[in-house]
Amino acid sequence: MTSFQLTRTLDEHAADSALREDVLRGLGRTPKALPPKWFYDARGSELFEEITRLPEYYPTRAEREILLERAGEIAAVSGARTLVELGSGSSEKTRHLIEAMPALDTYVPVDVSESALRGAADTLLAAHPGLRVHALLADFTRALQLPDSPGPRLVLFLGGTIGNLLPAERAVFLASVRAMLSPGDALLMGTDLVKEEADLVAAYDDAQGVTAEFNKNVLAVVNRELDADFHTADFAHVAVWNREQEWIEMRLRARSDLVVKVRALDLVVPFAAGEDILTEISAKFRQEGVRKELAAAGLELTQWWTDTEGRFALSLSVAEGPLG
Repeated sequence: MTSFQLTRTLDEHAADSALREDVLRGLGRTPKALPPKWFYDARGSELFEEITRLPEYYPTRAEREILLERAGEIAAVSGARTLVELGSGSSEKTRHLIEAMPALDTYVPVDVSESALRGAADTLLAAHPGLRVHALLADFTRALQLPDSPGPRLVLFLGGTIGNLLPAERAVFLASVRAMLSPGDALLMGTDLVKEEADLVAAYDDAQGVTAEFNKNVLAVVNRELDADFHTADFAHVAVWNREQEWIEMRLRARSDLVVKVRALDLVVPFAAGEDILTEISAKFRQEGVRKELAAAGLELTQWWTDTEGRFALSLSVAEGPLG
């Protein structure tokens, strides 16, 4: 007997309201910015899947290598009976871990896409008919109420997504994760590591131009959803390594002076030639920095695994004593 349940914490207008707020605030500030979550409509998701297969883009392959090599060890060390995945998407990588956890009782995928949640659940339940899946249609950057399920819990935050958050945002996010956990529960988190600048820039500015198309897709989303008149050819894709902050910045740079109208917001946005929209940061990490950020949230780093080339890391951290 299969078991699937879905809990909605987002109303049907949540995404539209959030996009309006982000565009109004982001294009009205200096420097201009748009959050990277708006890359991911259907076309953006297809492009990102293509990016993960590019020779220059190593993070997905490196993380998968660690999961395949260490799944049994992760399962044994965590002792998890409930697996919670933040930003689960297709749950493709997670299947390797679930297969190594025969005692797993419940999987809780968390995502903003109902179709992704249902599709992943169908696939997982076909392979693991004894598993319970309780999906949450939710924004993981906001406080979550997890369903009742047996412990210990293991929360997954894979793909290096933590690097898309600014340091202050990471602190808030990690504190919110700690608040979900009981002592002895754990967090498995993916972090891309600091490496040669040329390798980093190439990963975000591939020779085929797929990342450039992916970056410009945010403009297509704003055009469609908010009746804007961005012309993608008016903007160049730029990837820059910020040495001081140790993160990649993806930007869209105006090729000339121009004006964009966002009709749904009654917004007129002037651009000077060479002016950028910051669309994503992707922070790169060192082990000691990760340890400190986790400790500040009440999480103790206990395991650190990397791929054979030392490009990417999965860290396991355990919730310390009671909060407060």
